[in-house]
Amino acid sequence: MNIGLIGCGRMGSALIEGAINTGVVKAENVLLHSKSTTSATALAQKCGATVAENNSHVARECGLVLLGCKPFQVLDILTEISAELPGNTVIISVAAGITLAKMEDTCPEGTRIIRAMPNTPSLIGLGATGISKGKNATAEDTSATQELLSSVGMVKQTTESQLDAVTGLSGSGPAYVYTFINELSKQAIKEGLSPEDALQLATQTVLGAAQMVKQSSMTPTTLINQVTSPGGTTLAGLQALTDTGFETSIAAGVHAATERSREIAAGA
Repeated sequence: MNIGLIGCGRMGSALIEGAINTGVVKAENVLLHSKSTTSATALAQKCGATVAENNSHVARECGLVLLGCKPFQVLDILTEISAELPGNTVIISVAAGITLAKMEDTCPEGTRIIRAMPNTPSLIGLGATGISKGKNATAEDTSATQELLSSVGMVKQTTESQLDAVTGLSGSGPAYVYTFINELSKQAIKEGLSPEDALQLATQTVLGAAQMVKQSSMTPTTLINQVTSPGGTTLAGLQALTDTGFETSIAAGVHAATERSREIAAGA
């Protein structure tokens, strides 16, 4: 199958590069087009893909088309390529806030569309993505989408309404983790560590703890209990976190981001 990319921003480019690098698709079977000729040409040269003449060329030649453009461009691009739809083309959109219903209303009846919400760690192959299929998309379409997006991380199939929670958790979550790492290292500097050592130790601590959760059959609660001794340093630290609202702050952050995603979708 030929795969096309319309809009060669960071996320779309990462997904295409991941698919090529993992052998999901051959570079010669990838067509690119972007409003920025420079970005399309640079990506094509980097991964061995071909720059298409225009967006319609991509839709006409590719069985799967990834919309890697800005959200405000999605409906205009779908209108532009509508003459090539429906048919065998599957559309995958990674744009936040543009619902399946809005995209389907813009396209000819029967157009097969899937929404995906990847996050920025996809840029290094460690993404977390939620996907939801439109009313015309098939199980095979979903499988092909999962294969493509799995090339840059893990994929979970959800309902469209659940994509807002994916956005609040995985989409915005990296920023929460960066904040946590930053604050860990800042306080460690105040406690006497060098800035370089503090940041490296904070980063490795978060990475190691995350891998423990991923590789262990134990729950986070069990792992917390394993590292917490009565009267020990970890218990003192956890108590201070609870007293200052650490857990409630995390919950509030996920909820606020999820609600904002819902508001954007409702107003888009």
